[in-house]
Amino acid sequence: MNGHVKNMHLQQLVEKAATLLCFLLLLAVDSTKTVAAGRNQECGYDLQQTLRLSRLVHKETGNLIKKYKASEGEMAELFCKASVSGIPDPNISGLEPSERIASIYTQLQVFSPHLKRVHEQQMDLQPKSPLLNLINIVRDQSRRLTLRINNIYRIFFPNLPLPEPAGGPTTLPPPQNVFQQKVYGCVVLTTYKKLLTNIFKDMRTLKSKVCRRAPASEFNFFR
Repeated sequence: MNGHVKNMHLQQLVEKAATLLCFLLLLAVDSTKTVAAGRNQECGYDLQQTLRLSRLVHKETGNLIKKYKASEGEMAELFCKASVSGIPDPNISGLEPSERIASIYTQLQVFSPHLKRVHEQQMDLQPKSPLLNLINIVRDQSRRLTLRINNIYRIFFPNLPLPEPAGGPTTLPPPQNVFQQKVYGCVVLTTYKKLLTNIFKDMRTLKSKVCRRAPASEFNFFR
């Protein structure tokens, strides 16, 4: 009789333990889903803000190019289509997401001295030109975009340091005459706009793919 009672008690303890275990497992799954949802929401917000800023810089750069061409008259189209050595590549390199985001960051940094040079040349050519304010707007927004890309990289890849630009500091062209300055300015701006187009496309892909997969190890959508 006592053995039967002990068996019953043991069975009840096993059932209670199994019930508790199931409850804890359900709680853990629910907690994981909540954390993942919160992480995806944060991921989506960060990338959405970066998308909006990249779209804004692209729009302002396009507006600047129109004003630039209008100020140069009929020769503007020829200026902007000319071949100029030393202008950074607008393409984004890398296969892995970390490499592509790092490439975006590097390209923005490399273009920054060229945008500054265009502003300086424009001041020499037309000190009171309304283009100066437009160039400053693009430069300021570009700095903000660079900081955002830096933050996104550190969020997704906290253990991977951002690589330094290959080749060291950006090399700017030697002193130029007035015609060369006008050509250089337009080519820099039009090439920079191409880079912004590529950045927007990459960030949009990043948002649509990465924010559904929280772990960085699953970032394989560029392959």
